[in-house]
Amino acid sequence: MKRFFTLLILLAIAGPALAQSSATKKADKHFDRLEFVDAAKDYLKIVERGNADDYVYTRLADSYYNVYQSKEAEMYYKRVINNNPSSETVFRYAQMLKANGKYQEADKYMNKFASMNPGDDRAIAFRNNPDYLPKILDQKEKFNVQNMTLNSKYSDFGGVRVGNKLYFSSSRNQNRRNYGWNEEPYLDIYVADIDENGSYTNERLLPGKVNTKYHEGQVAFSKDAKFMYFDRVDYYDGKYNKDTSQVGISQINIYRAELVNGEYADVQRTKQNNRQFSSQHPALSPDGKYMYFSSNRPGGYGGFDLYRAPVNVDGTMGEAVNLGQKVNTAGSEGTPFIGSDNTLYFASDGHLGLGGKDIFYTRMDGERFGPIRNVGVPVNSPADDIYFSFNKDTQEGLVSSNRAGGAGSDDIYFVKELQPMCDTQINAMVTDSNTGAAIAGATVTLLDDNNNRIGSKTTDAQGMAVFVTECDKDRMLRVVMDGYESGEEMIKGSQDEEVSVTVALTPIEEIIVQEEIIDLKNIYFEFDRSNITPQAAFVLDNAVQVMKRYPQMVVAIESHTDNRGSDSYNMRLSDRRAKTTAQYLISRGIEANRVSGQGYGESRPAVNCGGGCSESDHDQNRRSEFKIVNKGERM
Repeated sequence: MKRFFTLLILLAIAGPALAQSSATKKADKHFDRLEFVDAAKDYLKIVERGNADDYVYTRLADSYYNVYQSKEAEMYYKRVINNNPSSETVFRYAQMLKANGKYQEADKYMNKFASMNPGDDRAIAFRNNPDYLPKILDQKEKFNVQNMTLNSKYSDFGGVRVGNKLYFSSSRNQNRRNYGWNEEPYLDIYVADIDENGSYTNERLLPGKVNTKYHEGQVAFSKDAKFMYFDRVDYYDGKYNKDTSQVGISQINIYRAELVNGEYADVQRTKQNNRQFSSQHPALSPDGKYMYFSSNRPGGYGGFDLYRAPVNVDGTMGEAVNLGQKVNTAGSEGTPFIGSDNTLYFASDGHLGLGGKDIFYTRMDGERFGPIRNVGVPVNSPADDIYFSFNKDTQEGLVSSNRAGGAGSDDIYFVKELQPMCDTQINAMVTDSNTGAAIAGATVTLLDDNNNRIGSKTTDAQGMAVFVTECDKDRMLRVVMDGYESGEEMIKGSQDEEVSVTVALTPIEEIIVQEEIIDLKNIYFEFDRSNITPQAAFVLDNAVQVMKRYPQMVVAIESHTDNRGSDSYNMRLSDRRAKTTAQYLISRGIEANRVSGQGYGESRPAVNCGGGCSESDHDQNRRSEFKIVNKGERM
């Protein structure tokens, strides 16, 4: 998988110009032809003879890096990391440290990389979010991931379901020559049947004219399955086209086959093909009107970028447009997939991840993209994770990975969604409204739009409490702290990756107004009800706190209504509410002789608006007031 995904990345980020010599000629030849297994063997012989220098160690580490032998790559990058390495070598070393679970040390070298190359968007992203790793690792797992029985001991990856068939790529065909990248056979497209139990059976080579003796990879289908698009090395009419200016390395290009008599044949080049650069990983939008793919053509932002091109009714394509710098990075992006809800999923080693390549996603709105988010574990791992696809209706999908524990070098994994992926991190800061100082030890509760409790945390020494919640959902923060009036803040749902909010609490003494009234926010009751709601209890606890600070304080609760409804009905309702409010205070430890309640109906309006009251007028008239009969001394 990784070899096909990164076949030409090496050319785009070739690394420093180091000294070759006659001693490295054989190894260099393998390396330049992307035959990394043989290259590593030859460089290792030079190491074992004691003749290695920084050039050999770097090339050896790069060989291991390109076949994702992370422990070996880390070991040899470490030999040169303090000897004036290139910024790309430092970045790769950090990636291998992450791949091996050494996150703290990886951050150290990501900081070094950012200092060496501050304009690189990978450096900028890291500097803007240096604590990204705990955020990814601490997320709740949103998927269950399982290895699939169709995997072999060879590379198996991709996976596109069409009806009751699954199309995927594999190097299991032992009739093919071995490819020098990792000494496995060249890739072919396979098809498997999906039975009524969802099991995959009868894996076989795709019949027809699509497979050749060289690489074929990812597939995509038109809505009616009449056309199949796929990528392959530049092989056409029996000829293997090499670009001799690039040491014999062929480009990868996108082809189209048409369904003829039950088989895909009549293979045609597409408009995206070019012998000077590669285009790969085709994926169609759900409506079939656009193709998304990855290319290292000139004018991009990094190694490989994501592009989009219109698809005509006859299956031909128009001009491709780069998806822009929000999606694309100085690294490489590939294996796009577009969900039915217009979510773009893709693999990247340029956005902040766990090591290797991670799966990311973003919501698309026309030409605009939402925040780029990491899908998280266990879909992502320290290894390479690519070719993610997802069916929102069935909540099932696939991902390919070369993580440890698989059947082969690359495997296809089945994924099942456990909870929605889109998250927003809420950073709640609690302060004193007078001084602006942070308040530690406050209890912060996050509620959903139905006032159900999602979670509760205590602010740290900096007055912070952090929550991760589903995006696009309205949330309410409620904050309680001894000595302060409780506070709350509504947070509108959004797709922002982070939302920061400050809740300033007023010292509890300040809600006593002119020694006569405890100034509370409105206490809301349900329509035609007098029972205390959770919202009302939240407000009333401020009165409880004040009365406990003043043990002799006596209050009279006066409840009022608006002028809708009859006079007698409003009088009875307000009296029930006043007395229920008094009972709540008593239930919270206030002596019964210190609190009384009486309703006044609509007889004492705050706004005398008669028959022309606005909703605002009604809100002001529908109130409860806490009159202080006797304040007493503060405890």
